[in-house]
Amino acid sequence: MKSLDELTFDNRFARLGDAFSTHVLPEPIAEPRLVVASDAAMALLDLDPTEAHSPVFAELFSGHKLWAEAEPRAMVYSGHQFGSYNPRLGDGRGLLLGEVYNDAGEHWDLHLKGAGQTPYSRMGDGRAVLRSSIREFLASEALHALGIPSSRALCVIGSSTPVWRETQERAAMVLRLAPSHVRFGHFEYFYYTRQPEQQRELAEHVLNLHFAECREQPEPYLAMFRTIVERNAELIARWQAYGFCHGVMNTDNMSILGITFDFGPFAFLDDFDAGFICNHSDDQGRYSFSNQVPIAHWNLSALAQALTPFISVEALKETLGLFLPLYQAHYLDLMRRRLGLTEARDDDSALVERLLGLMNKGAVDYTLFFRKLGDQPAAQAVRVVRDDFVDLAGFDAWAVEYLARLDQEPGNAEGRRARMHAVNPLYILRNYLAQRAIEAAEGGDYEEVRRLHQVLTRPFEEQPGMQAYAERPPEWGKHLEISCSS
Repeated sequence: MKSLDELTFDNRFARLGDAFSTHVLPEPIAEPRLVVASDAAMALLDLDPTEAHSPVFAELFSGHKLWAEAEPRAMVYSGHQFGSYNPRLGDGRGLLLGEVYNDAGEHWDLHLKGAGQTPYSRMGDGRAVLRSSIREFLASEALHALGIPSSRALCVIGSSTPVWRETQERAAMVLRLAPSHVRFGHFEYFYYTRQPEQQRELAEHVLNLHFAECREQPEPYLAMFRTIVERNAELIARWQAYGFCHGVMNTDNMSILGITFDFGPFAFLDDFDAGFICNHSDDQGRYSFSNQVPIAHWNLSALAQALTPFISVEALKETLGLFLPLYQAHYLDLMRRRLGLTEARDDDSALVERLLGLMNKGAVDYTLFFRKLGDQPAAQAVRVVRDDFVDLAGFDAWAVEYLARLDQEPGNAEGRRARMHAVNPLYILRNYLAQRAIEAAEGGDYEEVRRLHQVLTRPFEEQPGMQAYAERPPEWGKHLEISCSS
């Protein structure tokens, strides 16, 4: 394992030059202190986890110090925000400090969010607050533990620096890791500003570093776009299967790698609600839970438009046509596994849809339903979860079909239980759990943030003494309003 001064930098994106990013130094926050760190994320950089407790750790990730080999840059991009094109966005409060490569040869962006003003801050202060930084940290690591592709979070550093949102809060910084922070909006920026040379340079950069296998195809750019479509189809299927709502699916928040990043007013479903809107600023419900699939397709179409200088419109349309079938195949496979089914049948989709309709009608807890369904032998489990539904006749009819379907499956009850518990989490990042941890942290107590983080790193395993983290939320915890403001 390495110490902080042994990291090796290879700043490939910075070398693209000033057309792609602007050199900016982070603005320090006062009295930096470690709030929480992820040992698993530190391991991606081969960092010794004890480094998190050294004074230099908080200094590096609060803007007070910088590696000599780092090249902090604010990236420029554009994007469609709530359907409207914004011609110039960029890192308004984040900086790409540099790229570190580990002993396995993997490159990881070190992206510091909340690092102060940049040329792209758009009248903002460039800061992130403690609550949003904690939420992003917890979400990044929780999604990864669930098997959902995500950027990672190495740490949150708190401070005494005041910032104003609706009220006075404290500034914080979160260090984010990803193989790349290039987004759909990067390609849109160079397309709509008519910079063909830079757009091709960006495309070559992304192709060579992140889609090298596509070089072997007759049309490398088309192969790259197809891979992006495939990855996003699987990503959105995982969001939907596990009840994750992103909240701000603008094209500048969509990763070219098909990973979840740029967390704002996200939420996991408590009671199942297909029309759930987690962003209280989303008045029209553009980014509601049920709209995430068509919006992902819309965003891919926006990326396709930006790629028309390299790929024919016909080929782009044909490739876009793969998204929905791929999504449906991934989603149905995940839902079969969540129900303990191992074999595909023609009526599986209808079985899932009827169940979700009944859950929606009865406001059934989405996570706990699947966990309880796998806790006991099937007939007994069905009787237990039945009490959560309001349409008992409808549920009974569904249960008869489900039990008959299970009777045709190979294996025994114990094997089914093990399979289901391996894919159905007991612990998820519910908004009220995050809120409790945030309130404690804002009072100077970081133990709850750290405890919640540890619980969420093993979401499928029952953890002694942690039953409180697996309960249904109180009524107040189901109706928390989360905004984009951080």
